[in-house]
Amino acid sequence: MTQPSVYERVTDAIVRELAQGVAPWVRPWSRGGTALLPYNATTQRRYSGVNILLLWGEALDKGYRNPAWITYHQAVELGGHVKKGEHGSHVVYASTFNKKVRDPASGEEKDAKVPFLKFYTVFNVEQTAELPTHLYEVGIPKPLPDALEEVTVFLLRIGATVRHGGDEACYRPVSDVIDLPDPARFESAGHYYATSLHEHAHWTGHPSRLARDLSGRFGSEAYAGEELVAELAGAFLCASLSVPGQLRHAEYLGSWLKLLEGDKRAIFTASARATEAARFLEKKGGRIRDEDAEHAEHEETA
Repeated sequence: MTQPSVYERVTDAIVRELAQGVAPWVRPWSRGGTALLPYNATTQRRYSGVNILLLWGEALDKGYRNPAWITYHQAVELGGHVKKGEHGSHVVYASTFNKKVRDPASGEEKDAKVPFLKFYTVFNVEQTAELPTHLYEVGIPKPLPDALEEVTVFLLRIGATVRHGGDEACYRPVSDVIDLPDPARFESAGHYYATSLHEHAHWTGHPSRLARDLSGRFGSEAYAGEELVAELAGAFLCASLSVPGQLRHAEYLGSWLKLLEGDKRAIFTASARATEAARFLEKKGGRIRDEDAEHAEHEETA
């Protein structure tokens, strides 16, 4: 497929859900408490960026409980097979091709690598048979109190400056401070931690960290883009930490629709930056190693 068709197909699918008032990254992370961040059954690497959204959508629509996915050939290599009549799900990966381009200064032709995106097909392990037994096992749900204790330690390790009090939850880039209402004012402990993770995602955009553009004013495209990054990063972290996820800012659905309809690459950019932010926090909070922060299953950043 050509590059525009990949961008358009993925974006249009997400836009359809947003138009119905549904954010595709707000999922019941488990049907029993188990985090459903998708990963490749062979490499054990988590999928990243927009592929998380694609596979979450497939899992929810088709009722898959297992977060492990595999290609047809990987299943065969492990001694198994895809069940007859099963249809795969699309994910994307970035690659390049060589092209001759003319140097505008010298007029000489030279080789250049041109990035592009392609679909490839994966199957949930529930669509397969005769794979190693352990691949069909779904982890035991983590009790919510244990999950909340874990996220408390995680946030303390990150070490951001957090002030409690007042009515507003926000990150202030100039002072580099996260403001949150007192935990007792939230409807639940899960709501408090989901909000805190969202604001910590904004915190990663500071110039001393991942240096994203945090200058946008409310209603601007830049503001909507940064809110989408934090929304996605918060959702990824909620899933990883088994914290009940929820839509942090329902009032932004309209601005996100406008952003995605006007730029077919926006969801790819936002989800890639969200993955980067989530990994930064997971590394800072001691949940992943340096090499884990650098690699995921088929990055899609073209």
